[in-house]
Parts: sequence; C-alpha cells; structure tokens
Amino acid sequence: MKLLLTSAGVSNPSIRDALVDLLGKPIAESSALCIPTAQYGHPMCEPASAWRFITGQTSLPMCDLGWKSLGVLELTALPSIGEERWVPWVREADVMLVAGGDATYLCLWMRQSGLADLLPSLRDTVWVGLSAGSMVLTPRVGADFVEWQSAPDDRTLGVVDFSIFPHLGLEPDNTMGGAERWAAEIAGPAYAIDDQTAIKVTDGTVEVVSEGHWKLFPS
Repeated sequence: MKLLLTSAGVSNPSIRDALVDLLGKPIAESSALCIPTAQYGHPMCEPASAWRFITGQTSLPMCDLGWKSLGVLELTALPSIGEERWVPWVREADVMLVAGGDATYLCLWMRQSGLADLLPSLRDTVWVGLSAGSMVLTPRVGADFVEWQSAPDDRTLGVVDFSIFPHLGLEPDNTMGGAERWAAEIAGPAYAIDDQTAIKVTDGTVEVVSEGHWKLFPS
C-alpha cells in the first residue's frame, strides 16, 4: 500500500499535494471508501462523531475533498456479509480514508474483518489515516493512547516499523515533554507530529511532509 499517515487529515496544501502524488491522478477522478470504525472504540466519540466524519462536517479534511465517489466501509459489518461482497469494493477503491478514535479497537476489527490480511495485496491503494487511523499501522501506540477498555495491550498491526505520537502541541497532554516520555516507553523508532504534518510511505521509503512541527525519536 501507499500510506499517508496524518495527525489531523489533509490539513494543508503540502499534505494535499502528497496525497495527489500517491493517487497518481486528481482527487476529483479518485474513488474513496471511508472507515469510521475507530470512532466507536473511543469514549469521547459518539454516533454523531462518525456521521460528521463521513459527511465531512469536521475541521479535519478527509471525506470533503471532492472525491469522484465516496462510500462507507464499516468493518464491524464485514464478517457478516462475506468476503465475496466486500473485497471487490476495497480492490476497486483508489483510497481508504480512516477515521481517528481508538487504534486498538480499529486494530481488532481490521483483523476480525479480514482487512488486515488483505492489505499486502493492495499495492496501488492509498491509505490515508487520521490520528488513530494512522497509528493502527504502527507496532505500538503506547499506553496513554489506549482508551478502549477491552484492549489487551497497546500493540497494533506493525505495517510500518515506527510509532506515531499525534497532535503534537495540543495542550495539556500532547506536549513535547509528553512525547518524550511516550517515546521512552515505546522504545523503538517513533515520530511526534503536529496537525500540520503527515508521514508519507511509498515502497518502504519514509518522507515527512510538514508545514508545522515534528520530531523523530530514533530507536
């Protein structure tokens, strides 16, 4: 897959340009599926939160970018309808737009639905993550970012070999000091990124795209 791992969506022209580069064509010619599943695992989210994400009624640009088509892929529904129905939907999409919420809850349903197993075969598909939608692809999120009470631990999918501390600079919790303590717990390569920053991953090559602030914590 081609990855655009954001803290707060496609929040500036540099991140938008990175998205268009990954798509290889204009947004207006691209089909998207949005995944709101992570919202249901976070205590600060509610049904209205998922609706706002899907309809683009938020300040986090994702679903409202002018896509050729936009559908909803709710992962909790997939096990009950069969892969013969939903796998073609995923393969036909140019991009998946993945909401924030709780990354461990999203991880569970990516595995239970079968989407996690499908990812390696989606070589041309673009994954655009927002906060937890980005963090789910990392090896660990850190205990401070686990809000789902049934989560066994902070481990996630490990598609990439680095972790992400999102919303850098957001008071009172997401300070640089907080990021440094988090990175010491993670004990592996990690990035702290603010809401004007994204991490672009293509064929294993990692590039930071930013009009804001970020920091790499090497392993």
